[in-house]
Amino acid sequence: MRQYSFSVVLEPQKGGGFTVLVRALPEVVTEGDTKEEALAHAEEAIRAVLDFRRDRHLDIPADTPPEIRRVTVVASA
Repeated sequence: MRQYSFSVVLEPQKGGGFTVLVRALPEVVTEGDTKEEALAHAEEAIRAVLDFRRDRHLDIPADTPPEIRRVTVVASA
């Protein structure tokens, strides 16, 4: 078994809960009521995508760490 690590984006949702995105694996979009639940769902989804890709001899991409920047603008209302 090979070990893989992927950066994930954990986004809090206005109504509660969290959405998880994996930039290196765009197929992975999941959510959970808590951070822990959302990350557990992400692990399951990542595993499923890796199995799918491996079974079909598709590339498993390297991690793409997110780069987060803040942009401030002034706009008229």
